[in-house]
Amino acid sequence: MEQGILLIVLSSLAIGLVAGFVMHRADFCVTASFRDLFLFRDFFLLRQMILLVVVSMALFEFGRLSGLITLYPFPLLGAPSLANAAGGFLFGIGMVLAGGCVVGSLYKMGAGSLASALAFVGMLAGSAAYAEIHPQWSAFAQSTVLVKDAITVPQWLGVSPSVLLLPLATVGGLWLVREFRSGRMDRPGFAAGHLAPWRAAVILALLGFASYVLIGMPMGITTSYSKLGAGIESMIAPAHAGRLAYFSVQPLSYTPPFSGHAIQGGPGPGLDAIAAIQYPLIFGIIGGAMVSALRVGEWRLQWRLPRRQMLSALSGGLLLGLAARMAPSCNVWHLWGGVPILALPSLLFLAGLLPGTWVGARLLTRFVVR
Repeated sequence: MEQGILLIVLSSLAIGLVAGFVMHRADFCVTASFRDLFLFRDFFLLRQMILLVVVSMALFEFGRLSGLITLYPFPLLGAPSLANAAGGFLFGIGMVLAGGCVVGSLYKMGAGSLASALAFVGMLAGSAAYAEIHPQWSAFAQSTVLVKDAITVPQWLGVSPSVLLLPLATVGGLWLVREFRSGRMDRPGFAAGHLAPWRAAVILALLGFASYVLIGMPMGITTSYSKLGAGIESMIAPAHAGRLAYFSVQPLSYTPPFSGHAIQGGPGPGLDAIAAIQYPLIFGIIGGAMVSALRVGEWRLQWRLPRRQMLSALSGGLLLGLAARMAPSCNVWHLWGGVPILALPSLLFLAGLLPGTWVGARLLTRFVVR
């Protein structure tokens, strides 16, 4: 195996193991951060998300200025389009119904949750289903591009990233210090091995930074869901899968750090750069959460669930898989990676995610948890 690819595989696996362990210990759930805002008017977990974004913003800009980060903006960020907001809206609905986002479902599945496993199956199906509408959706995305020659807000305004990012990180940091001093960033935890969510947020931001430095981009996993879905479809209906244009595109083409060779990858079923980056991360998150649950004696198969909840998890996962391709990419990619550098597609995704979460919360209380 080429040395650069080996570094990517090992880095992704290590980052995934730590991330899964940390998220399980803190029960760090992106979905709950937004869902609780609308269901309970509870901002506690949303503050942890803001902490993660602010720390990531400072780390990414430090990495850029110091030369540790050489790919800026990172690969796979396209032109901002209304497709980003529309995908974010559908994603918000799906993650509430599924009971977790694309990463939250992984660590909960690693701890034995059947509902999260059903959500994962739905994500694979939704990701594969997107291939059926890819030509039409791609045309819509291209026809609704809002800014043609810029990916980030600083590029759009024609200024150095530091002009915007450093003041924003400073203001955000001062606000967070005030929140810490007022006691609004921490709550007592009584579960064995409990990790404070704010500590988890800082660790996850550091993991995202490590991913950017070592691999060339922050954490992301949803293209590999398409790869897995494409592989299953190729076994069931190979002729049909072979005719789908989406499975043959190669959107990833870049030269990663610590490598002298360009690598390519896409949503098709083959083992390529996407597989090298994202498969180890997925296995790591599941494995890290499983290790955490086993160490505190909490691992158990949680399968006695109401039918409504199982159906909600499966349908929510289906929406998540579909929306992650429409956006494209997931909440972790956009919120932990794109928003900290003020990427326009990620900001549009967030603009759609918020009302989508509100709709998902209304559907959840109306039809699932009455």
